[in-house]
Amino acid sequence: MATQQVNERLAALTAAGTSVWLDQIKRSLIATGELRRLVEEESLRGVTSNPTIFNQAILGSEDYDGQLAELARAGKDTHAIYQELAIKDIQDACDVLRVVYDESDGADGFVSFEVDPDLAFDTQRTMEQAREYWGRVDRPNLMIKIPGTAEGVPAIEEMIYEGRNINVTLLFGVEAYAQVAEAFIRGLERRHAEGKSLDIASVASFFVARVDTEVDKRLEELVPPARRDELLGTAGLANARAAYQLFKAIFYGERFAALLAAGAPVQRPLWASTGVKNPAYPDTMYVDGLIAP
Repeated sequence: MATQQVNERLAALTAAGTSVWLDQIKRSLIATGELRRLVEEESLRGVTSNPTIFNQAILGSEDYDGQLAELARAGKDTHAIYQELAIKDIQDACDVLRVVYDESDGADGFVSFEVDPDLAFDTQRTMEQAREYWGRVDRPNLMIKIPGTAEGVPAIEEMIYEGRNINVTLLFGVEAYAQVAEAFIRGLERRHAEGKSLDIASVASFFVARVDTEVDKRLEELVPPARRDELLGTAGLANARAAYQLFKAIFYGERFAALLAAGAPVQRPLWASTGVKNPAYPDTMYVDGLIAP
């Protein structure tokens, strides 16, 4: 029997209060036991997915061919086939991460499943699909991923109110983050007023590297070289830190105090897009710049 080799640095990070989530899912990751190994040895605390990740997984391997052929023979259309394939992976990943969910009393161990991208500007259909996915996956450690668009914000509030865990994705600006935090709080306040459980989990996925990609491009066009060099690659971290300051002000200030006292969890920031897009930058630039207890 192989001896477990626990990654001490990642274990220390977890002990300090920062959770490592994997932005990847594919059937072989689960079937080979690699996902379980990541949980046991690399302190993996959660998994996120999106339609692009599933597209790459399904088209990039033969893992799905058997189920895909079976569904096609049953007369399912492309979208229905995608949903069936993805939901099976999400359910299986939830089952692997369930040990983390149980051991952390529901603070971690989540697997995120995103609503269709073409619903990003449709509040009603976003809510309908969120309810559908919640019912079909049927796991307590599922998080439904909803974009933080203007149309997504009321859907986020309503889904929190209805008792579903939500991962708010595609946040790039502090103002948008503030609206999302407010939606989470309003949903919980409505539950609190009705005497319902406040044990609803949510994260706000704030993107980092993509901000630098855009800002660096504009700096190249607008700023003289002498000034430019000290500014390149600084906007993403500065933006994320500003969001974190706002997180502390909102969730450890007067606004949230009553809910916190009643046992509500905070809506945690999730640093997304932490892989550098510019090869000139160190691989761990964003991780190093954002790690803290």
